[in-house]
Order: sequence, then C-alpha cells, then structure tokens
Amino acid sequence: MNRKFQKLIIMLVTVTFVSGAVRASALLGEDWLIGKLFDTTLWYISRTPIDEMKELAEEGNAQAQYALGLSYYKGEKIGKNYAESLKWVRRAAEENGHAEAQLCLGYMYSEGIGTPLNYAEAARWYCRAAEKGIPEAQYNLAIMYDNGYGIRQNRAEALRWYRKSAEQGEPKAQYNLGVMYYNGEEVKQDYGEAATWYRKSAEHGYPKAQSSLGMMLILGEGVARNYDEGVKLLRSSARQGYPKAKEALETLGEKW
Repeated sequence: MNRKFQKLIIMLVTVTFVSGAVRASALLGEDWLIGKLFDTTLWYISRTPIDEMKELAEEGNAQAQYALGLSYYKGEKIGKNYAESLKWVRRAAEENGHAEAQLCLGYMYSEGIGTPLNYAEAARWYCRAAEKGIPEAQYNLAIMYDNGYGIRQNRAEALRWYRKSAEQGEPKAQYNLGVMYYNGEEVKQDYGEAATWYRKSAEHGYPKAQSSLGMMLILGEGVARNYDEGVKLLRSSARQGYPKAKEALETLGEKW
C-alpha cells in the first residue's frame, strides 16, 4: 500500500467512516426551486399583459393564477408583494389543483414567505404535489419525513420519496438515496447500489455526490478501483467549494 493510499485511509476513517456518509438535509431553496418554476412559466408571463392576467386569474384560470402569484413573488411586470403572491399561488393550488402551485405553496410555508413559517402546511402541500409526480416536491417531502419537519419522522417514507424523486432525475434525491444504501438505512447496505446513485447525481454536477463517488473509486468500494477517475471527481467537487473533497485532495497531495 503506497503512502498516499495509507493517508487517504486514515482520513476516511477519521472523517468519513466515523460519522458515516451524511445526507443533504436542506429543502430545495429559492435559487433551485423558485428559479426553475419561474423559468418554466416565463413564456406565459412575458406574453400576457398583467391586467389580462389578473382578469383571467379572478375568473379562476389556473395558469393565470399561478403566473400572477409568481409575478408578485419575483416582481415581474408588477411590484413585488409576497402576501399577494401567496394569495394567488394558494388559489391555483386549492381551487384548481395546480401541481406546480402546490409545490410553490409548500415552499412558501416552509420558508415563511408571505405567511408565518408552518412546516405542517408545507408538508401537506408538498405531499399533494409529490403525489402528482413532481420530483422537487417528492424530494422536499422526503426531507421532511427524514428530519421530522412538520410531520412525524419516518425514514422508510423518506426512502420511498427519495427513490421516486431520484428515478425522475433529481440530483439531491439521487445522492441521498445513495447515502441510504451506503449506510444501510432502511435498506440492506449495498456499496454497489450506493455508487450507482452517486454516479447518477455526480453526472448532474452535484458536488457531494462527486466527492463520495470519487472516494469510493479511489478505495474500490462497490466499484473497480480507479484512482485517476476518483481524483478527477474530487477536483470537480472541490472546485465547487465542497470542503470534504478539498480535504481528500490535500491528504492525497493532489492539486485541485
């Protein structure tokens, strides 16, 4: 065993194995979630005069209600107003069952935007959107089950929703599913399956997954040992600012 590999083993024992692989615990936030929701609705907002949008929303048009809510949220074509945003997003979610509005409403409750923070309400709306197949809602619902945010903690339910979201390509869900396989939480421990999900997430550029897969490749855990590929993934992770990847590269004497 060469000295670099010995040093990496020591680092992993003291940093990684002692604490175990750790799942992402934060809900998808504004940049990731609201930015995406807004971008997919921008075509409608940009082509619809605000007065027309308001009229259609008052008449019960779900797309107009949702778009008006996002317009108030972002201050697009109208003054930013979180209370009005919540009002119209809620109407689209409640009156018309608009799935993206339900996701957005869950987020607003989970962050206390336009309303007092209310994790129980957030979980309720994430659940409605998740059941309609929205992967971001499935991930956020899994996080709430995983951590007991506004709902009774249930790791088996967290696993179920991580898997549904991961199968639709949500990178953080793929990573968290990989962690559960790595640690053997609610599933039989399986390094090969962990590496599979880490790789799917890493291909989206998620730094935690790149770091975890990189270390598995260097150690040959669940995959054929490949030092060069492992270092390449660690570098990609480190350049996005992930500290564990930086620590690993420094221990190996590799530049990032």
